[in-house]
Amino acid sequence: QVQLVESGGGLVQAGGSLRLSCAASGRTFSTYGMGWFRQAPGKEREFVAAITRIGGSTYYADSVKGRFTISRDNAKNTVYLQMNSLKSEDTAVYYCAATQVIYSRSYTQYDYWGQGTQVTVSS
Repeated sequence: QVQLVESGGGLVQAGGSLRLSCAASGRTFSTYGMGWFRQAPGKEREFVAAITRIGGSTYYADSVKGRFTISRDNAKNTVYLQMNSLKSEDTAVYYCAATQVIYSRSYTQYDYWGQGTQVTVSS
């Protein structure tokens, strides 16, 4: 069992930056691939970024590539999402999630989810 708690969301102007954190409980954090997803009002949950168990590989949605960076610190049981050059279309609730597969872009492959953190980008 893994419990996930996101933090770092907020209100930011377009072009600004935010760093989201996701703290995980348990001793098995390093055995999970981690992902970030987001969901805007009236839209489906969409993949943002993922990182493999020891951080050797990262994956991004085309819409955030070059602007967002996912990273993890297994010693701190934490995964991060650095978001730069934010746009109004990045406004959403952001969720971190843990998967037992190496990596996935599909939310159906993730077993554990945080409660989400709101990111609002004003134009």
